[in-house]
Amino acid sequence: MNFTLSDDQLALAGAMRALCVGHFPLERLRASESKARVVDAADWEELGRAGAFSIRTPEAHGGLGLGMAESVVVFEELGRALVPGPLADSALAAGLVDGASRGEVVVGSVDRRSGASGASVPSPSGLPAGPPALIPHLDALGTLVVVDDDGLALVDPASVDARPADRSLDPLTPMWIAEGELPRGERIGGPEGAVGWRYGLRLLSAAMCVGLAAATLEMAVEHARSREQFGRPIGSFQAVKHICADMLVRLELARVALHAAAVTADTPEVGDPMRSMAGATLLALEAALQNGRQCIQVHGGMGFTWEVPAHLYLMRARVLQGACGAACELEETVAQSL
Repeated sequence: MNFTLSDDQLALAGAMRALCVGHFPLERLRASESKARVVDAADWEELGRAGAFSIRTPEAHGGLGLGMAESVVVFEELGRALVPGPLADSALAAGLVDGASRGEVVVGSVDRRSGASGASVPSPSGLPAGPPALIPHLDALGTLVVVDDDGLALVDPASVDARPADRSLDPLTPMWIAEGELPRGERIGGPEGAVGWRYGLRLLSAAMCVGLAAATLEMAVEHARSREQFGRPIGSFQAVKHICADMLVRLELARVALHAAAVTADTPEVGDPMRSMAGATLLALEAALQNGRQCIQVHGGMGFTWEVPAHLYLMRARVLQGACGAACELEETVAQSL
C-alpha cells in the first residue's frame, strides 16, 4: 500500500500550516499564557472557514467531503503549531452541533467512563457519578458533550458547577474542575456514538501528537546547528547526534502508523480499525512525550527554564495523553487483536 501523500493532501497540509503561521505564531500564543480564556472566537471562526472542523462533513452540508486520511494531515499541522482549544471535539461534533463545523460554536467534551469493573453508580441527574471531571476551556465553550457508557449528551456549559484550576499543566489549556454531578443534558447518541467519539478523539489527538513530535525535532535540530560549545556546533557531538536521530525515528514510525490507521478508518476492509487506531495512538504519544523531553535535553540548562518554549510541547503532549485515555487500555486493544 502506498502511503505517500497525494498532491491534494500536501496542498491541504500546506494551506493549514500557512494559516497557523499567520494566526498562531508562538509569540502570540505565549502572550496568552497568563489569560484565563485562551481560545479566541475570531481565530476559531477562521479555522472553521478554512475547513478544519468540516473535513469529513459531506459537501452537500457545506463540508469538504473528505476522509480521516485528510483529517490527520490537517490535525498534524494544528498540533505542530500548538493551536489551543478543543480542536478534535469540535471536529467530531460537526454533524451533531449546528455551527460547530463552521467554527461558530466551540465544542468541548468530558468523558465520564465507568471504572475498570464496568460498574457505574447512577446519579439523580442520570449520569454516572465518579471522580472530579477536568474540563478544558470551559469558559470558551458553547456546548459540552458528555460521553459516558450510555452514549452522548449535550450539556449547557453554563449549567456545569465547576471552578477554574489554580494552575494547569499546560498554560495554553486552562482547566476547570467539576466535582459535583453533571447535568442530564440532551441525549444525542447511544453506546455506539460513545465508541465512535472515543475512537475519533484518540485518532485526531494522535495526529496532533505527531505534529508535536515534528515540531520538537525541528526545534532541537535548529538549536543543535546554531548553538556552539568548545568552538563547534553542539550538533557535531555524537551524543547530540544520537538524540536527534532517535527523535526522527520515533516521529517517522508514529507518522506512518497514523496514516495507516487513518486509511483503515476510511476503508475498514483493509484491516482492523480499532487495532490500527490503538497502535498509532501509542506510537504517537511516545513520540510526542519522548521528543519533548529530548528537545529539552538538547537545549541543555536553558531547556528547563520557563523562557524557552520547549516545555510547552511536552506539556501539551501530557494534556493529549489524558485525552487518549489509559495506555494499558490501548495496549490491551492491540494485544487482543493479535
